[in-house]
Amino acid sequence: MPLKSKKMAQIVIEKKKTVRGEISVLGDKSISHRAVILGSISSGRMFIKGFLNALDCQATVKIFSSLGIKIERQHSDELSIYGKGLKSLKKPLEVLNVGNSGTTIRLVSGILSGQDFSSSITGDKSIKKRPMRRIIQPLRQMGAEITASEDNYPPLNIVGKPLHAINYNLPIASAQVKSCILLAGLFSHGETSITEPFKSRDHTERMLNFLGADIKVSGLTVTISGKKEIKAKNIIIPGDVSSASFFMVAAAMTENSQLTIKNIGLNPTRTGIISILKAMGVYIEEQNKKEVCNEPVGDLFIKSSRLCAIKIGKESIPGLIDEIPILAVAATQAKGVTEIKGAEELRVKESDRIKVMSSELSKMGAKIEEKKDGMLIYGPTKLKGCQLDSYGDHRVAMALTIAGLVASGKTVIDNTDCINTSFPGFEEILRSVV
Repeated sequence: MPLKSKKMAQIVIEKKKTVRGEISVLGDKSISHRAVILGSISSGRMFIKGFLNALDCQATVKIFSSLGIKIERQHSDELSIYGKGLKSLKKPLEVLNVGNSGTTIRLVSGILSGQDFSSSITGDKSIKKRPMRRIIQPLRQMGAEITASEDNYPPLNIVGKPLHAINYNLPIASAQVKSCILLAGLFSHGETSITEPFKSRDHTERMLNFLGADIKVSGLTVTISGKKEIKAKNIIIPGDVSSASFFMVAAAMTENSQLTIKNIGLNPTRTGIISILKAMGVYIEEQNKKEVCNEPVGDLFIKSSRLCAIKIGKESIPGLIDEIPILAVAATQAKGVTEIKGAEELRVKESDRIKVMSSELSKMGAKIEEKKDGMLIYGPTKLKGCQLDSYGDHRVAMALTIAGLVASGKTVIDNTDCINTSFPGFEEILRSVV
């Protein structure tokens, strides 16, 4: 067997030459979070199909159940949410816990700031090291009362207050911070505007528009009018392009490979991975494109390709923030020097992804220079299997697994339970095509 699990916390993988077949990946994580969040504060029943039943998204469901929202599960990927409007949430009886989900804590904090009750929200050890000042500062400008450890880290204690609209310039492009402010804007008097330095993913804006919110987008500025109720509609969630990226790279790097990935979200703010891989020489064909619930969707066809190095600059990072680990793996097999710059945000994700990917790929024989805001990766290099550690980061764990497909000998990745936060079933899908 080229791939097997061991003790549920370790992946053992051996070199495999070819990736072939047709797969579907699980629902988009970002859209799944937002569907639960917006369904919980909309009016009426929202039926969600394609929900990602992973630990992070389960945490969001649990949060809103604790806030008094009735949520029913039909199947693992189907939910019904019975919202009663913007002011229908109830004071929780306990501290809200987001587990490992940074999206949940940042977006939900925007909603909690506009309630008429106090609450506390926290997470696991990793979340307690994630910076929150980036949402605390704009929320305080809107009138929220928030305290935090060192004024920056969870747990966050939030005293709900009447909020007022602001005009806010984001210091860095961040969909989580932008979405937090937009959600707080729903509970505010007046029009709240957020301007980004670069375009970040726009699932929140698209779904708010789909549900009838008074929201306008003009270039890099998003404006939302507060105090307007949103009405529930059924949501169909496409496959997660970030999850698909691991399989795209696997097919591109291995010989005589042909892979079709069905029903993938092709939102332009998320397809940076496709554009970058095409620039590296990867053959990717987008097929059967359509729009579903205000989101572009289609199929992807990928073939084995000769990879070449490229430069990835700061302006590209917001659209690639989750895909840099797997791009680093691809770069080890690309001819030339791949340069990744302006990616300092990766140092405050589930792990310090710049440091971890540099160290773990170097153990495999890759030549990488770690920079403050990115990496220089020299290729192509012949990778060698060895013992690796995910450092509890789901995207690192999956990226290193794909690296093991092209490494000689046996690769062992420790601490892989974290994959369940975003992609339960990852191993089984990979096993089906190698």
